[in-house]
Amino acid sequence: MYYFLFQVQELPSACPRSIRARVQNDTYFNKLFNFDIPVLMWDRHLTEENKKILSQRLLPYGWKDVPIEDVTTTLKLLNDSANRRLFDWQTPKGCIRCAVVGNGGILNGSRKGKEIDEHDYVFRLNGAVIKGFEEDVGTKTSFYGFTVNTMKNSLIAYNEYGFTQTPKGEGVRYIFIPSNSRDYVMLSSGISGVTVPSGFDKGDMPSIYYGPEATPKKFKLLHPDFLLYTRERFLKSDILNTEYANLYMPSTGGLMLLTALHTCDTVDAYGFITFNYNQYSDHYYEKEKRPLEFYANHDMIMEMRLWKKLHDSGIMSLYQR
Repeated sequence: MYYFLFQVQELPSACPRSIRARVQNDTYFNKLFNFDIPVLMWDRHLTEENKKILSQRLLPYGWKDVPIEDVTTTLKLLNDSANRRLFDWQTPKGCIRCAVVGNGGILNGSRKGKEIDEHDYVFRLNGAVIKGFEEDVGTKTSFYGFTVNTMKNSLIAYNEYGFTQTPKGEGVRYIFIPSNSRDYVMLSSGISGVTVPSGFDKGDMPSIYYGPEATPKKFKLLHPDFLLYTRERFLKSDILNTEYANLYMPSTGGLMLLTALHTCDTVDAYGFITFNYNQYSDHYYEKEKRPLEFYANHDMIMEMRLWKKLHDSGIMSLYQR
């Protein structure tokens, strides 16, 4: 049995057509969504109760086998009011409109850039190439989501396509997914503005990834409870019953989309897998078509079915062609 440490989050602005209202009226999804689950983690979650429960769960759903000093150091630094709220700067009046932009090939030639940029907040992730594809994917970035591993792998794998640096700027916030102890270490180093002192990324200067102007309030950390909740309620894959169970977790894109669905009033998803995925390249920036590759650490078919069901239920809008 899993125990969730519920803590009421800040509610989005009053919006008559909000996701919460739509979920409440949906007989299927109102049994899955729980808007009281903590999406973000910060210093106030460093309690003995949390330590007791989370120390029994493996990453990314807990702290088992993670040096507790790494967790403690990081959470103590997440002490700004901005670390506990996703929308820490002025929220728009009325409904909070969010776009979550995946990197799927379906966006190539979509001409959805202007539409994407018209949203109040835009989420991007991993190898989010913008230059040369502005008409298709827009230019605005409010949140960049990643694990340190996916961020670094993206900088290597997609460098030839133009992903030479992570999004930076005054209006960008960074959402860390704690899939490894290195995420805690990189995050604490980023907040402190110091070189990574130990571990796999020892010697790295976080300002390379987050800019020299990155202040503590620009960093967010997804709560392990939220990660477990998304897996158990929305994406409980059959992979969990196989030898690859320890590798499996929802994809980075999936987690960013579910984060938006639990915090925004309306969500439009672009560049996510659809039923006709084989008609498009793996990523929108590839010059030659490459088929979508499936790995045991994610269940993309399950995610595809979830996004379609959320779209058909009117809870979010999924870009399809």
